[in-house]
Amino acid sequence: MKLKRILTFCMAGFALSAMAQTHVEGSEYYKADQFDNAKELLLRSLNNPGTDKAVSDYYLGLIALRDKNKTEAQKYFSEGISTNPEYPYNYVGMGTLQLMNGQEKEAEKSFKTAESKSKKDATLHIAIARAYDTADPVKYEKQITKRVEKARKTKMENPEIYIFEGDQLAEKKQWGDAAAKYEMATSYDKNATQAYVKYANLFTMVNPQYAVDMLKKLLTVNPTSALGERELAIAYYNNKDFANAADQYGKYVKNPSHFKQDEDRYAFLLFYSGDYKKGYDYATSLLNADPKNFTAQRYQFMNAAQLPELKDQLPAMAEALYNAHNANPTVNKFAAIDYTLIADEFAKAKQVDKAISVINEGIKDMPDNANFNKTLAMLYVDANNLTQATEAYKGYIEKTEEPGYNDFVQQATFSFYAGVENQEKDPAKAAQFFNETKEYAQKAATILPDNYKPVMLEGDVAKQTAPSKEEAETAAFPYYEKALTLLESSKDPSRYTRDAKTIYNYMGNYYLTQKNVEKAKEYFNKYLTLDPNNEEYRKFVESL
Repeated sequence: MKLKRILTFCMAGFALSAMAQTHVEGSEYYKADQFDNAKELLLRSLNNPGTDKAVSDYYLGLIALRDKNKTEAQKYFSEGISTNPEYPYNYVGMGTLQLMNGQEKEAEKSFKTAESKSKKDATLHIAIARAYDTADPVKYEKQITKRVEKARKTKMENPEIYIFEGDQLAEKKQWGDAAAKYEMATSYDKNATQAYVKYANLFTMVNPQYAVDMLKKLLTVNPTSALGERELAIAYYNNKDFANAADQYGKYVKNPSHFKQDEDRYAFLLFYSGDYKKGYDYATSLLNADPKNFTAQRYQFMNAAQLPELKDQLPAMAEALYNAHNANPTVNKFAAIDYTLIADEFAKAKQVDKAISVINEGIKDMPDNANFNKTLAMLYVDANNLTQATEAYKGYIEKTEEPGYNDFVQQATFSFYAGVENQEKDPAKAAQFFNETKEYAQKAATILPDNYKPVMLEGDVAKQTAPSKEEAETAAFPYYEKALTLLESSKDPSRYTRDAKTIYNYMGNYYLTQKNVEKAKEYFNKYLTLDPNNEEYRKFVESL
C-alpha cells in the first residue's frame, strides 16, 4: 500500500508539472518574435492553473493584429479588459487597433487609461511605443521617440528600452548595433529571455557559435526556459553540431512546452547522428503514445534498418510503413531514404517487382533524384531484365551533372548485356545497344585513357557482333591485346583477375587459331597463375 501511495503521489506530481505551463511561456515566444509558436502555447495553456487570462488575451490580440484579423483582436482585448480591468496592457492593445483603424483620439484615450492603471512604468511606455510603431513607424515617429524618452526617464535600466531599440536597428539591417542593444538589455536584466534569443538569432546562421554561447548564458540564469532550451538546440543544429543538438533536443522534448515538430527533429537528429538504438527507442515511444504518428513510424523503421538485431522485424515494418504511406500519400509523405530502404527490404524478401514499384514511385515523386535510377537499374538486374536495367541507368547518367569514369563504364557494361539479351529477338535493338556500349566506353576512355576496361568493352562488342563463330575468335584480338597491355601495367592488376582471365583465355585461343601453340600456352599459363586450382584447365594446357 505504501508503494502504491508513493507511485500515486509521483504520478500526480508529474501531471501537475505537465500542466504547469502558463501564459509565461507563450508571452516569451511572442517577445522573441515567434508568433505562431506563441499562439500555440497561449491557447494550449489558456485554461491551465496559474494562467493569467488577461495577459494571454493581450498577446493573442497582438498576434491577431499581425494576422490582420482585427475582429479577433478586438475580441481578445475586450475579454482581457473584462477579465481584469486593472491590467493596463489590453488598453494598449485596444489603442493599437484604434490607431490601425485611423482612430487616433480614441487610441490616445486608451493609452491614458493604461497609464492610469500603472504609474511610472517604463515597460508600459515601450508597449505604447510599439503600438505606434506597429500602426505606422514613419507617421508616428515623434510619438515613438517621446515614449522611449519617457521610458528612459522612468527607469533607464529597463531592458525593454534596449530590446525595442535593437528591434528598430535590426529592421534597418544594422545587425551589429542591434546585437549591442540586445546585449545591453541582458546586462540590465539577466532574466530578459527575449534579449538573449534575439541576439542569438542575429548570429545563428552567420556565426552559430556566438548564438550557442549567448543561449548558454540564458540557460545558466533560467535553466527551465523552454524557449532557451529549444533555441540552443537549433543553434547547435545550425552549427552542424548534430551530437550536441540531439542531446539538447533530448532535454528540451521533456519540457511540457515543447512542440510536436520538435519531436520529429529530435528523431531526425538521433538517426543522422548515428544513435540508432536510442532513435529506435524514442520513435517507438512516440508510436506507442500515438499509433497514427507517421513520422515516428518512419524513424522507427529507419533506425531499425541499421540495427542487425532487428532484421527479422524489418519486413513487417517495411510493409506497414508502405501501407501507411499509400493510405494517404499526400499527408504521409516519404523522403528519398524511405523509398530506398523500403525497396531494399522488399528486394531482400525476393519481392523484386514490389521493390521496383516503390522506386518508380520515388522517381515520379522526386524526378531529379539520380540515385533512384541507379537503384532501379540494380533491381532490374536482380529481375534478370538487362534491357530495363540499361534504360534505368541512362536516367541516372542524364540526371548526374558530371558523370564520372565508373558511371560511363557501368552504362557501357549495361548496354553490352542489353545487346546480348536482345540479339536474337530484336537484332536492330541489339545493334543500337552495342553502338551505345562503344559510345560510353569511349567517354570513359576520355577520362581515364590508361585504363583497360573501355578498350576491353569494345573488344567484347567486336567479338559479340562478329558475323560468325570463327570470326569472333579473332575479332576482339586488337582490342584485348591493347587492354591487356594497359591492365598488366596497372598498379594493382590483381584487382582485375576476372577480366584478366577472360582476356588470357581469349588470347590463348586466338593463337591456337593461328597455329602458334607456344604463344597460346604462354597465355593459358598466365590464366593458371590466376586460377592455380583449376585442374581441368591445367590438363587442357598440358594436352597441347
